[in-house]
Amino acid sequence: MMVVGIVAVCLVIAVLAFFLPRLSRHPQNGTQRTLGIGSRAGSKAPGPLGRLFSKPFRSSSRAVTRSGSAGRRARGKLPF
Repeated sequence: MMVVGIVAVCLVIAVLAFFLPRLSRHPQNGTQRTLGIGSRAGSKAPGPLGRLFSKPFRSSSRAVTRSGSAGRRARGKLPF
């Protein structure tokens, strides 16, 4: 269920970054802030469990960043 939610957020961020590049920064930063809280909470587990619990949040944050930058990059390549 969480994977579907992250994919949906990435799609929304990418579309928003394509059509409204400047206004897409705030939702992207808010999503990254929320995922960062989850990553920090997961990393408090002892030893290897901390890395295991925080990894999905880190990779999701990276995916949100990539989708936003891909939308802005695609917008920049348009001829108009």
